[in-house]
Amino acid sequence: MDTRIGTIEEVRGPVVDIVCDRMPQLHRALYAATDSERYTFEVYGDLDERRVRAIALHRTSGLKRGLPVFDTGAPLSVPVSPSCLGRLLDVFGQPLDGADALDACDLRPIIAAPAPLAQTRSAQGVLETGIKAIDLLCPFVSGGKTGLFGGAGVGKTVLITEFMHAIVQLHSGVSVFAGVGERIREGHELWHDMREAGVMPQTVMVFGQMDESPGVRFRVGLTALTYAEYLRDALRKEVLLLIDNVFRFVQAGSEISGLLGRMPATVGYQPTLISETAELEERIASTRAGNITSVQAVYVPADDMTDPAVSAIFAHLDTVVVLSREQASRGIYPAVDPLASGSKLMDRHFLGARHYTIAQSVRSHLARYRELEDIIAMLGLEALSAEDRTIVARARRLQRYLSQPFHVVAQHTGIDGVSVPLEATLADCEAFLRGDYDQTPEEDCYMRATMRPEAS
Repeated sequence: MDTRIGTIEEVRGPVVDIVCDRMPQLHRALYAATDSERYTFEVYGDLDERRVRAIALHRTSGLKRGLPVFDTGAPLSVPVSPSCLGRLLDVFGQPLDGADALDACDLRPIIAAPAPLAQTRSAQGVLETGIKAIDLLCPFVSGGKTGLFGGAGVGKTVLITEFMHAIVQLHSGVSVFAGVGERIREGHELWHDMREAGVMPQTVMVFGQMDESPGVRFRVGLTALTYAEYLRDALRKEVLLLIDNVFRFVQAGSEISGLLGRMPATVGYQPTLISETAELEERIASTRAGNITSVQAVYVPADDMTDPAVSAIFAHLDTVVVLSREQASRGIYPAVDPLASGSKLMDRHFLGARHYTIAQSVRSHLARYRELEDIIAMLGLEALSAEDRTIVARARRLQRYLSQPFHVVAQHTGIDGVSVPLEATLADCEAFLRGDYDQTPEEDCYMRATMRPEAS
């Protein structure tokens, strides 16, 4: 039975001050109840020897002074069981999909230490996604972290959903999606898109909506990570953890910091920015039980990559995928910018000499084409040397070749989605660089699987 710990002294927005008979630990989950509702709080600080300050994880309308507060005896915990797959849940692990509550085998606290270093594993190799541009130029690392930088309208949600499809179809794995500060429209569309794409049975979705308490938006990523760790450790699955959007996690932390009266640090961010980001990122790890591979959407304020929040997140990433509006405007989907994207493990020893050499040659051709675009626009192709004309022609074909129809939008585009093995992508790019397709029309390179007729 939960123990009465004190009473509510003051309520200011989501901030609740509690007078305690016995002081609770930091981050302990407390609750108060009225006739119609239960309110959960998380302890964030001590005001003096008898009072604590907590952040409410619900709307605070209905709370009043003197209301008894009870101690749950643990940090915020969520129910975990194999039946979590296929479900849409909130920060408490409660259903948002209208179905019954989880048949919980166990409760896990969402605040936990990362796996011990002795149990973690380093990168195990490339995790193929079947997406040509990514597998070739900015390969995912099995057990690594990838940042997906992109604004609205460039295909970010489609790409995230395709990643889920790839993990389910290619690797027999599962996906956990964390919607941090999601708009209800975005969440509703994504849920239905994933059900229609057939990936929902192997997916857990956890949402903390934009209109909820900053305490919810700050903790929903940890709830999703707790489910990912459960699937990795208990069910020994290959797990893809998708977080949309990590920047909103940082914003929620900044809101909480201001509510607690802390002095802001650089550019107005919370002084605990680095440690709070690490609290989330360092738990995303591979162990002997299995891998957690993370894809995180990251919003860049004012396109400033030196922003403290972006820098704090960037320091933890292995791979960066930049989605370009310029690529999208050309109809190149996925709209991956081949020059701005890359991986820390783009290394000949990790990828192998063949993959590394082909990727560098493709990037070199595309970079030279970008350098020459202004000259071509002003003076035409005839102004270029014969060597540059050859490079531009091959680069334009490579650019179109790196487009690809996706499974998850096949019903909208009318084009069947394709998944391309890395070996086929490497073979085709080698052929482009040798000049085997110099006479092939550019439009014949667009939106197809491989260049072999029987495979397209």
